[in-house]
Order: sequence, then structure tokens, then C-alpha cells
Amino acid sequence: MNKPYWIPHNAKINDFPPLEKALKHPDGLIAIGGDLACSRIVMAYRLGIFPWYNDDEPILWWSPSQRMVLFPDKLHVCKSLRKTIRKNKFTLTLDQNFREVITECAGFRQNQPGTWITDAIRDAYCELHNNGFAHSVEVWYEGELVGGLYGIALGKVFFGESMFARVNDASKVAFASFVWQLQSWGYELIDCQVASNHLRRFGAIEIPRPKYRSLLDDLCEEKGFAGEWQFDSVD
Repeated sequence: MNKPYWIPHNAKINDFPPLEKALKHPDGLIAIGGDLACSRIVMAYRLGIFPWYNDDEPILWWSPSQRMVLFPDKLHVCKSLRKTIRKNKFTLTLDQNFREVITECAGFRQNQPGTWITDAIRDAYCELHNNGFAHSVEVWYEGELVGGLYGIALGKVFFGESMFARVNDASKVAFASFVWQLQSWGYELIDCQVASNHLRRFGAIEIPRPKYRSLLDDLCEEKGFAGEWQFDSVD
């Protein structure tokens, strides 16, 4: 029976096993331990791995056998959502309040007793934001933050992490508008991690792990958007 690799304390940042060593049960568990240093997290994403664990567990690192991704040019936005966006009900910003967005994403959700966004994860990703790797989308209504999402950008790939909404359609507007913006900047892949019907409705699909890793090897080495992260426009 295979066991996940234990990352020793003070291990090098690239001390991850090959992706084919990931377990089948539970699907994608590839390593345990290590730390949440910015350099280790960035290396993990570059290799096709991400951290996901509960507060009462050690750090768990995953690379699922099937990866849900969205190619920006394949984004599907239904007519009703397009109509909502055209109404300009919401104001959208980028990187204006990263910590509050990730804190809201960690908040209580219906039918979910806990959150994988622990205090340690939140602090680590805030540090990634401070270092220019992690970015947030904020959705405002009448001056209040009502939705948003966050993730990590490497090369021409955006690795989505989580989103939240306090009013109807807020996170959907954030997601669709952000994908359009990423496309205008030349991004070619959005990692959605694990499958969900919600993301399928936007056009996301599942691809096998080897294909996903091959895409990372190409796209993460290209130059991503280097300017200030702000919306050009919302059509």
C-alpha cells in the first residue's frame, strides 16, 4: 500500500515527489508536512500541487488525478448573468482588500461545518499577496464588500482558490468579469482544482494530471501581466 511522502523539516522548497506518486485513495494526496513558506507554496503550484487540510491535521499536499480547468476563451456566461453584469449593479476592484476577501472565503458556509482556510493558510496567502503572487477580486455594493475571489498567478496561469458571495450573483459577476480581464492580459489557463457543477456551467472541464502538468511546464514559463492589477473595463 502506497503512503504519501513526508516532507522533512527544513526540506528544500522543491522537495516534492513526482506527481505519479500521488495516491489513488484518497485521490491526489501526494505529501504531508513541510511548511507554508511562500517559496514552497509557489513551487508546489508550479509543479501542479496545492495545500489543502483542516486545522487539526498536518499540512496535506494534493495533485488530483483529474484537474478541473477553464480555458479563458471557452468561458460560458449565461444570458441572465450577462444582463446582470450590464446593469452595473456592482463595482469591481482588484487587489484592494485581499485579507478581507480571504477572511470572508474562510467564513461559515451553509452545509459546511468548517473551513480549510486556516489562520496559517490565510497568513501565508496574505504574504504571497504582499510578494505579488496572490491576487483578489472584490465586489462592492453600496460601499460594502459583498463578494470576491482570490488565487495565485504564475506565468500565464491563474490558480483559483476560493470565492464568496453575500448577495445573489456577486461571486458569479466577479468570476466572469475576472476571466474576461485575464483573457485580455493573455492568460491561457485557469486552474479550478477539483470538479464542481457550478464551474462546469462556466465552461470548465476536467483534464488528466499529465496533461495539466504539461500545460504548466509551458505556460508558467511565459511572462504574465506585469502591470498594476486593475480592471480595464467590464463589458
